[in-house]
Amino acid sequence: MSKKSIAVILSGCGHQDGTEIHEATLTLLAIHKNGAEYQCYAPDIAQHHVLNHITGKEMNGQRNVLIESARIARGQIKDLAGFQADLHDALVIPGGLGAAKNLSTYAFEGASCTVNNDLRKAILAMSEQKKPIGALCIAPVILAKILDQVLVTIGQDPATIANIEAMNASHTATMQGEIAVDKANKIVTTPCYMLDSRVDQIAEGADRLVREVLNLIEQ
Repeated sequence: MSKKSIAVILSGCGHQDGTEIHEATLTLLAIHKNGAEYQCYAPDIAQHHVLNHITGKEMNGQRNVLIESARIARGQIKDLAGFQADLHDALVIPGGLGAAKNLSTYAFEGASCTVNNDLRKAILAMSEQKKPIGALCIAPVILAKILDQVLVTIGQDPATIANIEAMNASHTATMQGEIAVDKANKIVTTPCYMLDSRVDQIAEGADRLVREVLNLIEQ
């Protein structure tokens, strides 16, 4: 019996302007630990900006989302433009502000945001094939924007919850390490660093999310 394949969508490298590295790495660990395989993808686009992760201040220069994401994937990554839903059993999007700045414009436009077109197509293709989708941290806002009337969680933040509801989605409050499951739409989300969390709590949330995603593949 072949192992299940999960597509993992990255948005750069570093939580302030790309993928949250703990969330991505612990998601990849959870996928292998639970007997599945993964393939990383990222869009071949410019980052919105580059931030100094010590000071939080913007730096000069420009970086590419696909090239930066390759740091996390150890070079084993594909351009999201070539994504084929038929090749994968599920899709997972780790968080980090890259999800809100590079994969979408949520960080700047809130509920009126747009989503990267290649990511939009990938999510819609998976949803149409009734394949599970997971999202961590801030990434659930992307699902709220694209999919109709889904249930997600980002933890407890009132402003983000208001935006999710303005996008015609529902929100359920969660704490560290917990997940929310929308069984009808095969959506699994977890808050991660949207709450004040420790890395072990990130690992717990990622593992629970991956296990539930794998369960939903069989349903």
